Amino acid sequence: MPTRARTHSGAAGAARDRIRGWLLEGLAETAPRQQGPHAAPEGPQQGRRWWRVMCLTGVDYFSTLGYQPGIAALAAGLLSPLATVVLVLVTLAGALPVYRRVAEESPHGAGSIAMLERLLSFWQGKLFVLVLLGFAATDFLITITLSAADASTHLIENPNFNGWLHGDQMAVTLVLVALLGAVFLKGFLEAVGVAVVLVAAYLALNVVVVAAGLWHVLRAASVVADWSHALSAQHGGVLPMIGLALVYFPKLALGLSGFETGVAVMPHVAGGPGDTEERPAGRVAGTKKLLTTSAVIMSVFLILTSFITTLLIPQKEFAAGGAANGRALAFLAHHYLGSGFGTVYDLSTIAILWFAGASAMAGLLNLMPRYLPRYGMAPRWARAVRPMVLAFIAIAFLVTWLFDADVDSQAGAYATGVLVLISSAAVAVTIAARKARQRYRTVAFAVVAVVFVYTTAANVVERPDGVRIGACFIAGIIVLSLASRLARSFELRVTGLELDAMTERFVRDAAHRTIRFIANEPDRRDAAEYRDKLAQVREDNDVPPEQDFIFVEVSVRDASDFETLLRVRGEVAHHRYRVLTVTGSVVPNALAAFLLHVRDTTGRRPHIYFEWTEGNPFSHFLRFFLFGQGEVAPVTREVLREAEPDRARRPHVHVG
Repeated sequence: MPTRARTHSGAAGAARDRIRGWLLEGLAETAPRQQGPHAAPEGPQQGRRWWRVMCLTGVDYFSTLGYQPGIAALAAGLLSPLATVVLVLVTLAGALPVYRRVAEESPHGAGSIAMLERLLSFWQGKLFVLVLLGFAATDFLITITLSAADASTHLIENPNFNGWLHGDQMAVTLVLVALLGAVFLKGFLEAVGVAVVLVAAYLALNVVVVAAGLWHVLRAASVVADWSHALSAQHGGVLPMIGLALVYFPKLALGLSGFETGVAVMPHVAGGPGDTEERPAGRVAGTKKLLTTSAVIMSVFLILTSFITTLLIPQKEFAAGGAANGRALAFLAHHYLGSGFGTVYDLSTIAILWFAGASAMAGLLNLMPRYLPRYGMAPRWARAVRPMVLAFIAIAFLVTWLFDADVDSQAGAYATGVLVLISSAAVAVTIAARKARQRYRTVAFAVVAVVFVYTTAANVVERPDGVRIGACFIAGIIVLSLASRLARSFELRVTGLELDAMTERFVRDAAHRTIRFIANEPDRRDAAEYRDKLAQVREDNDVPPEQDFIFVEVSVRDASDFETLLRVRGEVAHHRYRVLTVTGSVVPNALAAFLLHVRDTTGRRPHIYFEWTEGNPFSHFLRFFLFGQGEVAPVTREVLREAEPDRARRPHVHVG
């Protein structure tokens, strides 16, 4: 029996190891290079024509036609076409110029978040980026759940499936989300060709539906007259209609989605022959074509689809439970072009909506590693794709359940994420134009920023769900990020060392005997400071007078930076004392990295001498965590212990 128990225990342990190995496969390198519409290009993926890359944006942007006309009709009623015209004007005169400028300022796909990141330093900059990442996560995650919900709506409402799927909206949506997760657990390879086929087929089918709708509007001239009379009866003159259209505009903000994705796919756009990594002018030009073309195509479709759906579909059908709820264009396809064409249209819509979820998932998997590892705020398991996929799919399940897989209920949260990112982009380009002393562009972008900030605020007041979900993501990201930063506090956190000639000379001269350093917190840096410090170290550690010392002083520039390049400069202070000045983001880790470098280059274990710091240990640890200083001696020793497990090879740490 004991033997059998040990056998079962060993088998269970081996199974756990296999599962763990599968989950954490590619831990070191996979996450930052996850393939997908938002990944950095690698190998043969680089150099796609801009119109092909546009389709990666299109699976997210153009797929909103599946639900946007119905949402517009619900929000604005008979004024939907006019409110959509306002949306198009804001798109072409506001969002498009903003993101064309973002493409210039951030040509490597980092987007407006990277632009704003450069404006703030220290912890306020990091926290600001974490907040924006929370809203970006809201945008991408709701893209997954909303697209899956709308895809399930098209499937369930299709006459061929309605009988045996009716009432199973939640189950179908969860299955679609689970399938999306399964694809990424298996491994998602970027498929630009698939995106091109899906977008081309979907837009072609929409052209047919729009043409059929316009034909029926022209044949029944009374439809336009009836709509016009109903508008006049409800709203009076033209000015009240325009005013109401402006009021309704924030509710139609879903039609602005896709611009952030358009900038994120920039690294895939082919550049010109003279492009360099610093100045990819050809890539920027191609991205501008991508943004402009997609915005114009979408604007035309938004106006036409809003017009025909408002005129041809009774208002009651847009409401919850109505035949056109979440699928207005599919309703027209079935009604005017028959069940066969309608089924083909449904399948095309389901495919592009599902692929939009894949695009959003790839965005999530690449957005977080783009920022959090540099901050030291990514848990170790977040470097592997599969655990992140499982986490995001679990959250998507929760969001789907909370919103009952309803498209209309999720529209507010989706719009909030989209609008916050566009507003931040407008603010970023306004600041960039001001710094470039472009007066007229600064004023123009400032006006656009005001419009989007107002739109965001109005959307939040009207539908606060987006802020609640965004706040949950922000809180989760901040808590996990700080916990990760805390857990990784004792890593070396150095990307490299840069030593000047004087430093190398000091180290080379000291290598012929015992290498001794004194960690000194610089104050006046006069002769008395170094003389007193040296005497204190000799007395506390009983070091003979003939032993030589080198002072090491670390200056912290920005303690919120996790990894940094150490620059070490040597000087002879007051004609007598050799002093090394080191610039880094945290004192103990910088000292530990320097000591290990000296050991590796000289083959000798150096000694470093500290003094105990007076005060509360907890307050010292907070100073270390937040400001890179604090109780240096024990932390330096702990960093060395983690970096070098072999005690016989570890540099010596002395505290007096």
